[in-house]
Amino acid sequence: MENTTEGGTAANIERAVAYHEAVGRGATGAELAAFFTPDAVHRELPNALFPDGAVRDLDGVLRGAEAGRERMSGQTFEVLNAVGAGDTVALEVRWTGVLARPAGGLPAGHVIRAHIATFLEFRGGLIAEQRNYDCYEPLS
Repeated sequence: MENTTEGGTAANIERAVAYHEAVGRGATGAELAAFFTPDAVHRELPNALFPDGAVRDLDGVLRGAEAGRERMSGQTFEVLNAVGAGDTVALEVRWTGVLARPAGGLPAGHVIRAHIATFLEFRGGLIAEQRNYDCYEPLS
């Protein structure tokens, strides 16, 4: 992972990477909420799985993490690049997930891969906004 920092952004980059590691471990509830401000917003731009995109508040993020644990038997986030400027961190991430059960014609155990650009806005060392641009490899 390449890491470019200016000023105080190093701590935000470390927190962004730790957040992705926690999600990969299946963090939920208070463990996951500890990365966010109470008024955090997560925006997922349109992609193959969410053609209309999605906007979630913190409760929606936490519910999504619980649902994800049921849908995926495992997932990894490989941070390829991290760049920070002020309170903004941009990550280039390679995601791999394994289906826990059949979904959309795909069998349990099927591996899904995505290339992700995520932009995190920090406030007081916590994520206040996250924007994801997920590019999924063909789902076949």
